[in-house]
Amino acid sequence: MPETSAGSRTPETAAGGTRRSLGTGPGRLLVALYGVFTVAAASRAAYQLIAQFDRAPLAYILSAVSAVVYAFILFSLVRGGEGARRAAVVCCALELIGVLGVGTWTLVDRSAFPDATVWSDFGMGYLFIPVFLPVTGLLWLRRARRA
Repeated sequence: MPETSAGSRTPETAAGGTRRSLGTGPGRLLVALYGVFTVAAASRAAYQLIAQFDRAPLAYILSAVSAVVYAFILFSLVRGGEGARRAAVVCCALELIGVLGVGTWTLVDRSAFPDATVWSDFGMGYLFIPVFLPVTGLLWLRRARRA
């Protein structure tokens, strides 16, 4: 593996070039936030699916879906490389569509969600971070493509 100026090794791609990490610089904040949201959404969904499934199955399944999306984006940011960047772009776009869709749905039909999801009310229960996170992620991934 090639050596960096600091003497540490960098991962190689199949073509022999170096894989640029997406979780460096400002990307570290995204990695941290996606890590926290992965754990929070997965923990919440696991508990709710096990202990309260009959109360609001749709809400709890959507929370589990959000945890999977967060985990995949986290993995892509940490893995780095162009393939991971493209996969993260797709997932961030799907995440944004999910947040906007579920957020709108929870405002229009409150009865469909007797309990909140991570994306309910555009992430109001999480200080609206769920609506800003995919936008920030898409901007970072766009910048990383040009770098």
